Amino acid sequence: MTYKKRLFIHVMMIAALVLAYALGIVFDPERAASGSALLSWIDPQLVDRIDRIDIESGGETRELIRRNTGWFVLHNGKEYPARQMRVEVFIDLLAKRALYPVRSSNASSHERLGLTESTASRIIVSGGAGLPLLDLLVGHGDNTGQEVYLRRQGQNEVRSGEDVFTSYTESSRTAWYNLRLFPESENGVLDADSVQRLTVYAGEQTSGADDGGPGGEAAPEELRVFTRNGREWTFNGINIAEADMNRVDSYVRGILNTEGDDFSDIDEGGLNHSRVTLELGDGSVRILSLGPPDETGRRLARVSGSPYTYSLAGWAAGRLFRDASFFEKQ
Repeated sequence: MTYKKRLFIHVMMIAALVLAYALGIVFDPERAASGSALLSWIDPQLVDRIDRIDIESGGETRELIRRNTGWFVLHNGKEYPARQMRVEVFIDLLAKRALYPVRSSNASSHERLGLTESTASRIIVSGGAGLPLLDLLVGHGDNTGQEVYLRRQGQNEVRSGEDVFTSYTESSRTAWYNLRLFPESENGVLDADSVQRLTVYAGEQTSGADDGGPGGEAAPEELRVFTRNGREWTFNGINIAEADMNRVDSYVRGILNTEGDDFSDIDEGGLNHSRVTLELGDGSVRILSLGPPDETGRRLARVSGSPYTYSLAGWAAGRLFRDASFFEKQ
């Protein structure tokens, strides 16, 4: 046998082995099953079209709608600002490609797995007119408590996957609200460095500790002014022996990050008990007005330029009006 003939035979044998290996990968049942288990519930290319999400669970429906680039919660015919990051993360989970292996193709399994229309939670994602982009039923968790059963509405096929959805489907309406009195602070557009002057009128407060930390509420009818001077602050109407500038910054951040626990349908009438005025570096002014505390300490609050009235827990309102000792160096 000549050298060329032997070389040709060896090359052909190698080619045959490579082909056999490739065919084995392509037609491997386990690999094929794994591939079919990978999916995203929404095509990522359709995410920008989403303008409405309805979440049905426990006999209630949470309605989320998009206006321009912002998300809102629709309730009783009114639109309230939603937590933008929460909605975006939820959409990302629906569009993320992950393992969702098929567990059943038989409709008889739906009741046992909590996937009937009467028992399942439901996520309906829409984008414009026409059929929804997604109509997903979320059923019971599996025995491990780590996964949940899912199926598309109108299909018998049942899949399971990591339970990243029930924390959204079972959360209350208020969990979707952006209840920050200054919503821009959620994404850092408005921060402590934006505030150049802070004027605080406490009204007729009852002094005392608010949350176990140093300093309670300010004394009655005090007017305090904090003025920024570079990285420092100067004070009027408050007697501080040696101020801790970090605590002043923390106080300002706390005001900007203050959250209510719900929106209120009560109009702004009567919210003249106390106020906090923020003068910003861009020349704008925000006035936070509060009503008197009720028997539980809860107060209503509203910010100038905003159409919303917030319900504010007593401990949260107390942090707006600190005693002078709060700002002293320890």
